[in-house]
Order: sequence, then C-alpha cells, then structure tokens
Amino acid sequence: MAVDQLDTRILRLLLEQPRTSVREYARILGVARGTLQARLDRLERDGVITGVAPSLSPAALGHPVLAFVHIEVTQGHLSEVGDALAQVPEILEAHSITGGGDLLARAAARDAGHLEDVVQQLNRLPGVVRTRTEVALRERVPHRLLPLVEAIGRAAAKDRG
Repeated sequence: MAVDQLDTRILRLLLEQPRTSVREYARILGVARGTLQARLDRLERDGVITGVAPSLSPAALGHPVLAFVHIEVTQGHLSEVGDALAQVPEILEAHSITGGGDLLARAAARDAGHLEDVVQQLNRLPGVVRTRTEVALRERVPHRLLPLVEAIGRAAAKDRG
C-alpha cells in the first residue's frame, strides 16, 4: 500500500494529537471530513493503523523492571511456545528472531525476584530448551514512529515532485 503525503500528515497528527476529533483533524489539514474519514478507513483496512488504545506505562502500573528474554525452542514447537507466552501476563510482546535463540520476548516485572519467577515459568513451558535474560537499565530511545512516518512522507514528496 502506497502512503502519500496526505497520509503521512494524517499519521503525524494521530501520533502527536491522539485525542483530537476527526472534524478537528480535517480542519487542521484543510481537507473535507469525508476525505479524512475515507483515508483513515483505508489506513486501518490496509493495516497501517493497527489500534487506537492508549499507551500505558508498565512502570507506572507497578512493573518497573523491563527485560528482554531470548528463548530457545525445541524444533517444531515455535507456535506452541508462542501461544503459551501469550498466556503469561508479564510478557508484553514476543517475536520470532534470527540469530541466537528462536524468540525474543519483552517482559515486565515488579522487581528482580518477580522477574526470576517469570523466567522460571518460561523455562517450564513445554518446548522451551533454555532462556537468556537481559535487563534493561534505562530507556534511551522510547518507542516511536513519527521519524519513520516523516521519512516516508519526504520520500513520497520526492517521488511525486
């Protein structure tokens, strides 16, 4: 799906002002509300916009320890382990990866002891061979999409111009 300059302007507004109304977005962008709504619908349908939930802080929810857990899985059990990880509330996300390990999971914990309990729970899952855990000390670059959206917008303008 091609994202053009108007799409990138819409996405920028969604990221910068997520609580603004569609009517206000249309006013800011100088487009008709129907045009904006059609663009939003297409961006959702094409999977560019994947949700509208608020961004929450695990630390503010009492889970300040962030860790990345590399998980080695018995061959042929990747899907089963992935399904089991989805049942562990402290696992915030997990991805199949290349390199050392088969899965990389991001986990949140109350403290070091709680993190150890979570990792031990993962080690007991059928199909898990071993884990390796790395604790994050400080966030250096927060999760962000705006620089990517802006780069795509610049490329779209360059291609058009």
